[in-house]
Formats: sequence, structure tokens, C-alpha cells
Amino acid sequence: MDLLAENNVCGQALLRLVARGNSIIAELMRLADYVPQVFRLETKAEQQKYGDIVLDFAYFKAADGFNKKIENSSVLMDIDDEIRESHRSILGRIYSAFESIHRYVSDLNGFLQDLNEGIFIQRTLENMFLIEDGKQLMCEALYLYGVMLLVVDYLFPGLVRERIIVAHHRYAGQKASSDTNIDDVCKLLRSTGYSSLPGTKRPLNYPEDYFRRVELPGNYISHVLGYLRSDDIYHQVQAYPSPEHRSAALANQAAMLFVCLYFSPNILISQTAKMREIVDKFFPDNWVLSYYMGLTVNLIEAWEPYKAAKQALNNTLEVTNIRDQATRISAKITNLLKQTEQLRADGALSEGRVLDHSNKILNLLRECNVALRWVMLHAASLSRGGAESNRRCKVVRDQVVADLQYNPMTVFQLLLNTASLEHDLTQIYKRLVSEKEENWKKYCMEANQQALELSEVFSGNRPLARVEKNDRLNKWFRDIGEEILSLSLEEPGPSGRKIIQLIQAMKDVKEYHSLESSAGVVQAINEVVAALQSLVRVAGVTEDELVTLSLISDLSYAWVLVDDYTPIMQAAVKKDPSHVARLRAVFLKLSSGLDLPLLRINQARSPDLISVSAYYSGELVSYVRKVLQIIPETMFGLLAKIIKLQTEKIKEVPTRLDKDKMRDFAQLPERYQMAELSHRVAVLAEGVAMMETTLVGVIQVDPRRLLEDGVRRELVQLVAKILHEGLTFSTKVKGSELYRRLSMVGQQMNGFRTSFEYIQDYISMYGLKIWQEEMSRIINYNVEQECNQLVKKKISDHESIYQSVAIPIPKFSPADPQSVNFIGRLVREILRITDPKCTVYVAQLRTWYDSKSHTEVLSSSVMGTVESSISTAGLTGVDKLLAFLIVTELQALVREVERAWKKDATLKEALKMMMPQLGQNSPIVAQPVRQYTGWVQRTNKLCTLITDHIMKVGQMQILRLHAASRLNSSCKFDAKYLAAALSTMNESLMADVKQHYTDPTRPYPDEDGALTSELSVFLEWCGMTQPLDRIYITTHALPPLALLLLLTVVSQFPKMHFSKQIGGLASIRGNEGVDGEPFVVGLVTVLRQYHQDHTLRFLQLLAQCITSYGAHTAANNVNKGVDLPHETVTGLAILEEVAKKMSIPKKTLSLYVPKHLMAAHNG
Repeated sequence: MDLLAENNVCGQALLRLVARGNSIIAELMRLADYVPQVFRLETKAEQQKYGDIVLDFAYFKAADGFNKKIENSSVLMDIDDEIRESHRSILGRIYSAFESIHRYVSDLNGFLQDLNEGIFIQRTLENMFLIEDGKQLMCEALYLYGVMLLVVDYLFPGLVRERIIVAHHRYAGQKASSDTNIDDVCKLLRSTGYSSLPGTKRPLNYPEDYFRRVELPGNYISHVLGYLRSDDIYHQVQAYPSPEHRSAALANQAAMLFVCLYFSPNILISQTAKMREIVDKFFPDNWVLSYYMGLTVNLIEAWEPYKAAKQALNNTLEVTNIRDQATRISAKITNLLKQTEQLRADGALSEGRVLDHSNKILNLLRECNVALRWVMLHAASLSRGGAESNRRCKVVRDQVVADLQYNPMTVFQLLLNTASLEHDLTQIYKRLVSEKEENWKKYCMEANQQALELSEVFSGNRPLARVEKNDRLNKWFRDIGEEILSLSLEEPGPSGRKIIQLIQAMKDVKEYHSLESSAGVVQAINEVVAALQSLVRVAGVTEDELVTLSLISDLSYAWVLVDDYTPIMQAAVKKDPSHVARLRAVFLKLSSGLDLPLLRINQARSPDLISVSAYYSGELVSYVRKVLQIIPETMFGLLAKIIKLQTEKIKEVPTRLDKDKMRDFAQLPERYQMAELSHRVAVLAEGVAMMETTLVGVIQVDPRRLLEDGVRRELVQLVAKILHEGLTFSTKVKGSELYRRLSMVGQQMNGFRTSFEYIQDYISMYGLKIWQEEMSRIINYNVEQECNQLVKKKISDHESIYQSVAIPIPKFSPADPQSVNFIGRLVREILRITDPKCTVYVAQLRTWYDSKSHTEVLSSSVMGTVESSISTAGLTGVDKLLAFLIVTELQALVREVERAWKKDATLKEALKMMMPQLGQNSPIVAQPVRQYTGWVQRTNKLCTLITDHIMKVGQMQILRLHAASRLNSSCKFDAKYLAAALSTMNESLMADVKQHYTDPTRPYPDEDGALTSELSVFLEWCGMTQPLDRIYITTHALPPLALLLLLTVVSQFPKMHFSKQIGGLASIRGNEGVDGEPFVVGLVTVLRQYHQDHTLRFLQLLAQCITSYGAHTAANNVNKGVDLPHETVTGLAILEEVAKKMSIPKKTLSLYVPKHLMAAHNG
């Protein structure tokens, strides 16, 4: 029974295990990019902030102590919650990958134990190695485990691994302990001390001690090493018949042997004979190898600590041997370059040429690939193999580069030629194989037709000059025709021999019957022979050539190294954009490297196939984008010149123009320069279009899409840079740079946008659509990042819907301590300018004035300036960030009040004493001046905190009102039909909701909330929102809220008054640090977050206070004409403003405030 048959339990178990090994390695490589930065603790600031939370395995020695330290500090608790909320999912996934390594080796041990115990009938450890597939899989199982250990140590440094495991254990709680064997995972993956950073010393006995952490059967390791050492387990030598190519043929097996030797380090250390055998067979002419998907290692450095290995390798590293090898390869490259250029220059490969010279062409490609492998591995930078700190590696590499006369451009040219030839040859072979039967029939019919025509010539029916009738030849040629028709493609052996006999017979008939005298007969016989020879070639076409070609064209060893040649590729494309079409062959050659990890996954029919192939394909597509990004980069370099011409030199032509001024506006040199630049942009775009749509792994790469993504990428980079550099404000400058900065950014953006719209026709793209989409994405991403510091659960880049791998939005270092990026700096600059402690907001004029000098600080036009500078998306982003900041302030306010209410006994006692006098049964408070002043003094600290929060909330709410107003007016001007449609939709939806609550039998219009959430986004962008009606936070009932807000209002009576000049509340002296409108708006916002009962209770308490002060004044003044007291007037102004902003009818107010007081105030 076939070992890999579906009903073979033993074979399928081993195959699934090996497939899982490849999947685990892919997952580790994928997750390496998603390790949260805080777990690296690279900077001093990170160590100080997170050092007590992000812990290594020292945690397990004193877990209770560490947990207690965190629990006893509110700061550490907040940081701990932040890390848990932000990174728990990715930590769980990384831990699962770590755990899968231990599970893999446990399952491998279990499988080997089952083999030894005879669980699998007729299968033992020894006879598994006698079966071809069994031998390969048994070797791969050990090799992949070794690769996992090396990869996890290379990509996840030891301390980072430990911190991730500890964090997962802490955050997953008991579930982690019950579902996994964390002790074994810790034992296997504890830090080895190894670091991939340059200059770090390799730990003692590394990696053999690391590989011994989980014991594997010694006889299994011995068998694996024995077969890897002595056999060609993959039959690669068949694809490389030349003895000179033996090391290249066995390169993949050599990589497996290199990894597996660490499981038996005594061979490396003391078994000189075996190491000599290994080096002579696998490393006679090479010492740098790729052990998995481009991860390279230099044996000089890797085998340095091992005596036997080092001694055996010395023969290979002799100076003369290196010089001979390098010189030979150098000469070969020069020769191969000429041959490949010649083969391509002859008019590309034709089917006939391939059929005639198939073996010769394959030999040429073998030579090319062997030379490329040697040069790319041995001339590569030492940093790629992690050997830059080894002096001997440096000396050997320098010698190779010198003797080789290494020129990266020449190597790249050979790679390009080889890839192009391989691609063309593959297409021809595929076509020949697919059309084999059709061609066979065609050539059979041609040969038969020619034979019958010759038969007729000798029958006398078809006269031909100097050819006499010959019945014997007539019959002979007719028989030949029948023989030709009897040839069968299904029996290639007998048919091939018969064709050779027929060809010989046709040649003999010319000589024996003296037919050379008739040119027509000779030509006809030659045509029959040619058709028969074509049949021989067609019969010889098999899929074996395709298999051989795929084996020799393997470029998986350069999966990482090829990046060294990226600048050369980009320079070639920049010089001649048509090179893109040829580079396609290189990318396809690179994609052949995907076969290595996917083969076993595919054979096992593993569900991981899609995930793993998508990962590797995505990596390759990212590299394709990186190479071709030079085209958009060059385009935008030209675009910068076009922008300069359009904004600085070319004048805008007026609608009416005098004839004598035409020459001035013509500006022919400038317009010629503009045309030239536009043409160069068009040529670059055309170059990308020449590359055909290509399937890279499992991802279809469309060149037009690549170009568009590249253009978007450059656009994002430049726009983000303009916003970052333009919106940076200095607090040292007198006044504010806000308007100047916004104007400057707006000018740059307008010039850029105009030129981008101009160029869109030359690159066949929707410029305005791209501009708006990317501008919106940049703003939203930056708002999201800015809001991250305000929330516990951070949104990381890989979770963000705005960040993209193909078109990344750049992140810049913060320019000030408070803000993360430009949107935060802009909002905080506006907040700084409009700080209510030093400005007065006049609602009627919608303008802020300096509270001391009374000069205008900021007008209502600020939001229009923001919109014209950074677009509607920018203004929406400002509005969104303000909403987040309001949420933060409200949460802080509620937290302060709740903490005081629960923990401050003095406050509780004071509030308890006030309650009887402020009950609903007490219409007025006796001695209000003394009572209220005393109460305020007892709660002064808390009232001050509440005032600060309320003022900040009010300030931001006013700014949100301005933003909404600007967005709404812009929408009505620029998209009136959208504004009308949204308004109608909103009203109808609200009407349906109200009807549902009036009559519950009617259906709710939006059960799943999808419509409401989508509509709300449109409404926010169009400014159709009511910030004062917004519920920002979820709250619980807070009994003392109304009373505390009353005391806060009363505490501001001495600082605030009703100003008839501005028609509202203002500070009395201008330096009180309080402003009326933000205070009232903030008060309204706080009340809006709670049930309406709190608002009514607050109104009742405030009305009681107003009435008490009024009654007290009236009682103490005999003269009835005296004005209302200051407290009553201020209180009434606040009361009316709160009622107005909360849409509370005057009828409700009249229940609490006597009508004569209202009339006196309004009169």
C-alpha cells in the first residue's frame, strides 16, 4: 500500500505532522511583525513605564509579590488594564504558535513511540526509511522541528518570548493553565541568551542545548542523519547530471543536514571522518547555505565552536580553493551572460528550436542557476547570515568579492536573462505538452499525405518531369503511408522505433532507386522525412522537462537575499520603464520558492493551505510593490516640478484677454517644459502597463492596480509629510501661528491637488477620487491614533481599518509631549487659544476675545479655515477628536465625584446636613448668604475640580457646534441633494422610532442597528448633529449630582455676572479664570448624561437658591424699588440658559421660579 494513500493511517499521520510543521513556521514568520512594541522594552521610557507590568520568567518565582505590587498601585493597574485590553488577542495568538511548537514535538515523539510499539501494522522505524516517501517525511519531521526552534529564537528574542508567555498566562487566567501545559512551553522556549543583533556574542553550547530541551529518540536521530548523509533522498542529482553541479543538486538536503546535526552535536565536535564525508559531499565548494525560505547561515561562523566540523571545512576554505572557485564562476558568468543574451537576441525561443536543442538549453539554464546560487549566497552581505562580527567570515567574503570581480549589475543581468529564458521555455513546454496529441495527428497526416502523393507520382496518374511509372514504388509508398497512419502516441516506444525505421527506409529508397535525379521526388521524400522527424520530437515531449526546469530554476534560497538587488532593479526601471515586463519573469521565478513549504500542506489537504500560501504570496507581492514603487516615486518627483511650474510660473489665463497680451500669457518655454514633464509621466505609466497580469502564488497581480497603489502610496507619504511639518505649533511665539500655519498648509495642498488632477489623464486614473479617499484615510487614521491615548483598548496598526500594508500611512515622532500627531496638535492649539480661563466667548458674535485686552482671539471663521486647509475630512476629524476629549473629561469628572461620594466622609456628612433644608418641602433657605457660602466652603475643593471639568467640556462643545455648523453649510452648498436626502431620511427614521415607542406593536425600524450606525456617519460628516443633545458616556444614578452642581454654580456667583453688553454671562473682573458660556454649555452637557430627574432636581435646587436670595434681599430692604441681588440675576441667567439649551419649556420653569422674579430679570 502506498504510504501517502488516504487509507494509510501511518503515512497520513506523518504527512499531517510535517504539513503542520510548515504551517507553524509560516505562522511564526507572520506573527513576528505583530509583536507589541511594549514587550520589547527597547527605550528607557518604555522600561520605566512598563517594566513593572511586562515581566519575564522571574514572575513565576514570586508571582504573588508581583501581582500585589500591581494591585496596590492605581497607576500600574491602569497600565495593566491598558495592555490587557489592547494586546490580549494578539498575545493569545502568539502563545498558541509557541504552544504548537511543543505540541508538534510531543506529537512527533508520540508517533515514534507508536512506531516502536507496533501500533502501525507492518511499519517500524527501520522500514519507514526504506520507503521513499517515508524516508523523506521522517527526515523532514526532524528538520522542521529544528527550523522552528531556530526561527522562533531569531524572530522572537528570548526575553520577548518570556514576557509574552507571562502576559498571556496572567491575562488568560485559569483558562490558560487548564487548557495548556504552560510549564512544558516555558521549559522549551525560555530564553537561550541568543541575540540576532550585530556584535552580540553567541551563547556557550548554542543551539545544541536548546535542541535538547525536549528529548527525541537517539536511534531516530541517527537514522535521519545517516540517510541525509549518504542518500540523495529527493533524487535531485537526476536534474543535475553533471558532477560539477553535485553540491547545488544536494543544496536542500545539505540545509536539512545542517539543522539536524544540532540534534547530535558529538558528530560536529569529535567525529572527524563523518564530518569530512559530509563536507566532501555537500560543501566541497560552498560554505553559505539557505536553510529555510531564504534564511541563510555561514558555516564558518556556525561551525566555529565545533572542532571536527571546523577542521573538515578548512579544506573548502583554503585560499587557493576559494580563488579557483571564484575565478571559475566569474569566467562562467561572463560566458553565460553572452550566451543568454545571444539566445534572447535571436528572436526569442521558438518551438522548433526548443524541440531541436532542448537538452542544450536546459544545460545552459543549469549552469546559469548554479552560478547565480553560488554568487548570490557567497557575495551577499554578512549581515544577512548574521556573521558580520566574525573576522574570518569577513576575510573570506572580501576574498570572494575580489576574486569574483563582483558586480551586482552583472549578476542581476544574468538573473534577468535566466528568468526570462525559463519563463519562455516553460510556456513553450506547456504548450507542447498540451498540444502533443494535436501535433502528432498533424504531422502524421502531413507525412501520410506526402507519401500518398509520391505513390501517385509513380502510378503515372500525376505526371512529373523525368519520372517514369513504377508499380513497385507506387505500392511501396502507399504501404509507407499506411504504416505512418498506424503509428500510435499511446505506444511511444514501438512507434518511435518504427518512425526511425521509416526515416531510414525513405533515405535508402533515394539511393537504391536512383531517385536523386528528380528534384521534385527528392523534395517530396525530404518533406516526408521532416514530418517523421517532427513526430519523433513530438513523441519525446513529456512533462519530465517541466519538472526538471522547475527543479533547476528554484530561487527559494534568495527569498531574502534578492532584496540586495532591489536598488539595481529600480535603477533599471527608472532608466527604461519597459524593464518592468522583463522583471515579471524574475518575480515568477521567485514565486517558485512557494513550492517548498506548500508541497506537504497540499498533499495533506490541510486547511492551512490557503492561510500559508496567502502569507508567502503576500510577502512576495509586497516585494513586487517595493521594486515597482520607483515608478510612482519618479512620477511624483516630476509632479513636484509640475506643481512648481503651475503655482509659481504659469499665469492663469483670464476669461477675457487682450490681443496684445497674448504673448505674455502664452509662456511657451514654461508650457513646453510642462508638456515634456507630462510626457515623461505618461511613459512611466505605460511601462507598468506593459507587465501582464500575473498570478504570484495565490494572489493575482494586476499591473494597473499596482501602479494605482504605488501612486496612492506616494500621495499618502507626501500629504502626511505636509500635514506633519505644516501643523506644528510653537508656544514660544507671541500670539498664535494657527491661521498662518493653516493658510500655508492649505496653499501647499491646493497646489498639490491641482497638479494631481492635471496629471490624472496622463496616467489614466481618477485623481480626485484617489485624493479624497486617501485624504480621508490619513485623517481617520491619525484621529484613531490620537484617540488611542484616550482609551484603554488601543487599536494597533494591524487592527486598524485605515492602515494598510500595501499603502501604509507613515507615523512620525510626536512633536510635543501631549499630542501623537498633527490632528492632536491642531485641536490642542485651538483649545489653547480659546482657553476659557483667559478668553471670553460672545455667543451672539460667535467669537472669542481676550479677557484682559478685549482683542479678538478667534472668530467663527476658524472652522472654515480648517476645512479649506485640510479638507472636509480634516474638519470631521477635528470634530471626532473633540468628542473623544469630551468623553475623557466627562469620565474624569464622574470618577472624581463618585470617588468623593464614596470615600470622603466629610463630604458625605456635609451633604447629609444640607438635605433637610434643600428638600422639596422647603421653598426657601433661611439666611441664604451664610448658608450657601458655608456649604460652598465645605465642598470648595470638589467644586473647583467640577468647575474645571465643566469649563473644558463646555469649551469643546462650543467648538463642536462651530464645526457642525461649518460642515452643514458646506454640505448644503456643495451637495444640496445629499443634504436634503439625509435630512429626510433622518426625520423619517426618527418618526418611525417614535411611533414604535408610542405603539409597541409597530416594528422597530432598525433592529440590528446597521442602518442607524451607517446613517450617523453620514450625518456627522454633513454636520447634521446636535452636540448638546449627545449622550457621550454611560452613567449610573448619582444621588448627590444635582446638589453638587448647584454648589458648583453657587461657587461661581462671586466670579460671574450677567452682562447686558454681550447679552450673556461673563467674568466680573476678567481675570477670574471663568467664562459664562462655556460654563453653561458644560453644565448642560453633564446634565444630559444623566436621567431627566437629575436635571429637574437641579433646576428645582437652583430656583430655590434664586428665590432664597431674592426673598432675603426683599425682607432686608424696606425700599421695594431695589434691584434684584447679584446672585439672583446670575442664577436666573444660568437657569434660563440651561433651560433654553435643554429645550425645557418656560411653563416648567414657572413651577420652580416665581413669575415676578422672571419678569424683573427679563424686564
